[in-house]
Amino acid sequence: MANDENFSAWYAPGSVWRIPELEVGCKALFTLMPSEHNQLEEGEHVDMSFTITEVVPHSRFSYTADDDQLHFIFDLRPENAGTRVTVNMDGFQLSLENLKAFAEGRELPNI
Repeated sequence: MANDENFSAWYAPGSVWRIPELEVGCKALFTLMPSEHNQLEEGEHVDMSFTITEVVPHSRFSYTADDDQLHFIFDLRPENAGTRVTVNMDGFQLSLENLKAFAEGRELPNI
């Protein structure tokens, strides 16, 4: 779920994550590109950096935004024949729908 190639595929398609090392204390960089889901104009982008704060394989991944200290937590837990992923804040419904489709090998619904 959290390597840079996979994260880039489902989190905000068309935008890019760079996660050189998936370890606590390491930096992750994200470049948000224009899409119908944000207010950016063609040719604009927003660069953001984050510090990875927790990595528990198959259970939790979290990071903190370096500019405003927002803390994002992705919790994973087994449910029925799959995995339930929850995020500690609102605004991730489209990304979570994409993650489900990505994990099931389906076309992403929110590009």
